[in-house]
Amino acid sequence: MDYNTLLDLATDLGYELAMCGAETFRVEESVSRVLGSYGVASEVFAIPNYLIVTVMTEDGTPITRMRRIGSHGNDLDAVEKLNALSRAYCSRKPEPKEAQQWLEEARARRLSYPLPVTYLGYFLGACGFALLFGGSWLDSLCAGLCGILVGFASRFLDSRDTNPFFRTIVPAFLMAMLAYGFGALGIANNPDAVTIGALMILVPGLLFTNAMRDIIFGDTNSGINRIVQVFLIAVALALGTATAWSLTSRLWGSPVSAAAIAYSLPAQCVFAGIGCVGFSILFNIHGPGGLLCTIGGALSWAVYSLALKYGLGEIPAYFWAALFASTYSEIMARIRKYPAISYLVVSIFPLIPGAGVYYSMNYAVRGEMELFASKGMNTAAVAGIMAVGILLASTVFRLYSQWKISQLRRKRN
Repeated sequence: MDYNTLLDLATDLGYELAMCGAETFRVEESVSRVLGSYGVASEVFAIPNYLIVTVMTEDGTPITRMRRIGSHGNDLDAVEKLNALSRAYCSRKPEPKEAQQWLEEARARRLSYPLPVTYLGYFLGACGFALLFGGSWLDSLCAGLCGILVGFASRFLDSRDTNPFFRTIVPAFLMAMLAYGFGALGIANNPDAVTIGALMILVPGLLFTNAMRDIIFGDTNSGINRIVQVFLIAVALALGTATAWSLTSRLWGSPVSAAAIAYSLPAQCVFAGIGCVGFSILFNIHGPGGLLCTIGGALSWAVYSLALKYGLGEIPAYFWAALFASTYSEIMARIRKYPAISYLVVSIFPLIPGAGVYYSMNYAVRGEMELFASKGMNTAAVAGIMAVGILLASTVFRLYSQWKISQLRRKRN
């Protein structure tokens, strides 16, 4: 057995999964299963920024590889392909050198959207959510332009390898300045809806979802690590938009927004779907998966709206909608043999309280501390109850999968 080649292969596979945005448990399980399929005992430890893999040779000598994991991407197409590759390793057990060639081929087969389509994703994501939060069609166009600005700023800062906090606060500030400028010029009637629509692009949806799933599977350290990152990014979003609000108030007066437009439920679902199309592009989801994610996002919003309509209250409505989104994602993952994260991260996006973060900081800047505290607590409660919904559905499916595996083992024995 060529232990070094096999160890390099498994470590590279785990590293690629982590860099593309896979959950910690998926990284560890994929590496462990690949090594186990070759009959090699291993220990794997992963956290969001580090991966350690150790194997034991036949004579009991340990060999270890360590990889530093940098800034995580949002390439869910690569996660799907690498997840399928790990299954192929386990079922076919190619020679380690041949397996390395498979990994190189999988890297080469990764799909990515052309740059114009990527900016279309920024545009659609902001447009759809601006409409969903009560903006007019002209407001949605302004939000789309703000979304493109976010894309330019984010990609530029990414190319300069800036830290996530700065990479969030600068696009949030620039986008909010443009949105309030549209309002001051009379182009946008509801600059708040414009800002919130574009702000959703910067919301760390994948981090939040992965944090919940890490905690589900017992990776508490990784989950807490990701939650801290989510909190810091939320602070950066709030500071960026709040600074823009304060500056524009001094330049041309406080931004004034028209009342939100009350659209019908079918229209709201269409708007949520438009936003989810944009995020499917931004998360690099291709083929039928993008359509299924869009349907999941529209249906999740419908569940939330219907729960409100029938008097369940805001917090229970978010719970049932998050539970539905998680259940839908788990079912689609099992039908199509793809990771559930590919469906969950987009399906749950319409529910993520980007508006709550925005309004909380807006109240703080205005000095309305009671409203700030009330909105802030409400936003935290929404995030918490969504986490409970995700945890509940994922745990039930996890237990069901373990039960099926135990039944299969009993039949074999």
